[in-house]
Amino acid sequence: MRWKVAILTASDRGSRGEREDTSAQVIRELIEEEMNGEIIEYRVVPDEKDEIMAALIEMTDYFRADLILTTGGTGLAVRDVTPEATLSVIDRHAPGFAEAMRMYSLQKTPRAMLSRAVSGIRGKTLILNLPGSPKGVSENLSAVIDQLPHALAILTGREGDHGDEA
Repeated sequence: MRWKVAILTASDRGSRGEREDTSAQVIRELIEEEMNGEIIEYRVVPDEKDEIMAALIEMTDYFRADLILTTGGTGLAVRDVTPEATLSVIDRHAPGFAEAMRMYSLQKTPRAMLSRAVSGIRGKTLILNLPGSPKGVSENLSAVIDQLPHALAILTGREGDHGDEA
């Protein structure tokens, strides 16, 4: 099964071309190698709620991504608005992913408790917020990547809630 994945980076400096987006590259590598995913859209937007929301809506409604992974804008800084933008566009919460990522990261660093990342569903698309740093992206995505194919199969109707379990 090949999953359609979109990557959205929220970064003021990245959107102005002042910073290389290494976090998105980590996402791309993990998705392609660990999940057999296909990156169908990639975008960098400034830390503006309306721009993040518009990109998420387009990635779900136009590009029909199965999974959107955001990177950046999940901390405590005033301009970190990715969680608010995500909450504004989702239909349903899927908190287990964000909780699992935070729990895993807390084993590595107490600063993980500063994350405000959320996870939810818009239509048949799962949206996960990841941190902005390449290390944070790798740790957080690694915490949940093995469960993503099953979750996406259920969400898209390709598999029942319980899969092959008895």
